[in-house]
Amino acid sequence: MSAPRPTNPVQMAVIGAPHGIKGEVRVKTFTGDPESIGDYGPLFGPDGRVFEIARARLATNGVVLRFAGIADRDSAAALTGTPLFIDRSALPDDLDEEEFYHADLIGLEVKGAGGMALGHIVAVHDFGGGDVLELKLADGRSIMIPFTKAAVPEVDTGSGFARIDPVAAGIEADDEAQPAARSGKEGASFDAASRPRGPHSAGGNR
Repeated sequence: MSAPRPTNPVQMAVIGAPHGIKGEVRVKTFTGDPESIGDYGPLFGPDGRVFEIARARLATNGVVLRFAGIADRDSAAALTGTPLFIDRSALPDDLDEEEFYHADLIGLEVKGAGGMALGHIVAVHDFGGGDVLELKLADGRSIMIPFTKAAVPEVDTGSGFARIDPVAAGIEADDEAQPAARSGKEGASFDAASRPRGPHSAGGNR
């Protein structure tokens, strides 16, 4: 099967260990419904190899897939650890307000008070407590900030920037109050739900 190689790849899954002797593999997906991994068309390996899903079924902690052309355990084992991608254009754009795909956030310029350029978003992480942005600052330092409405009050993917509140993001101390490194709305504790991500079913994180 031939298909255009992704020009703006978005990782959707990673292949795990083989399952059984007939070429099936366990796959960890980054979609809300693991079985929806087949809804986006062909998947691509980092080298451009195309993976066509012949069969998908739910399993513990993910989904079991059989790829076309993979018919034995040895062939399946050779795929272990392979990340799988689609092109960003294959993802639907019917997101709600304040929902974003991670792929659209990475690379955005970060602006602070008065529009001062601070750096760029280089990664989006979820360590179990909600989305966290990794920023590369202009001075070369890397920092993490919570992706809440308080810390990141404005995201404009069309214009290519995100505006942060340095105090709520924990970059600067509040002279009139305690530092709010992990604050959410109205000084509450860090609550990732204050800015939901894009839906799992479309490759997001909600």
